[in-house]
Amino acid sequence: MLHGNNFLLFIYAVFVNGKFCKDPKLAKAEDFYYSGLNIPRNTSNPVGSTVTPVNVAQIPGLNTLGISLVRIDYAPNDGLNPPHTHPRATEILVVVEGTLYVGFVTSNTDNRLIAKVLYPGDVFVFPIGLIHFQFNEGKTKAVAFAGLSSQNPGVITIANAVFGPNPSINPD
Repeated sequence: MLHGNNFLLFIYAVFVNGKFCKDPKLAKAEDFYYSGLNIPRNTSNPVGSTVTPVNVAQIPGLNTLGISLVRIDYAPNDGLNPPHTHPRATEILVVVEGTLYVGFVTSNTDNRLIAKVLYPGDVFVFPIGLIHFQFNEGKTKAVAFAGLSSQNPGVITIANAVFGPNPSINPD
């Protein structure tokens, strides 16, 4: 049960985009800070990649700012960030290590593949909502960083959505 000053805080709490909006007078450096994107992540998993997000869940100060960031680590020899889409964001990816084959598919009815091999320092853009992927075709690990035009871009991995829903989609 809330009472006293706690009750008043609850009554006047403001939520924007489903996240608590702190009174700017109470903001501190930790609300705008994240550490650790320099640390390589484990890619020993079925797809051979790991995405480390830095969005409003990690940095509360991103709320309403419309941006986020991810680090993507790819295993050597076929590490894959499988086909997926971000329903709320455009993505801009920069390769910092390794060689990636990247691409996206345009929308119906063309469904054209637009793809390119990227090297360190190369940048590629994936338009909002389009299915895209990254694949490490090199023999060494790869690392990329991506900026996204949303504080909470969302992600839909296509294979998981089609073949793994609960309940499952009728195969007919």
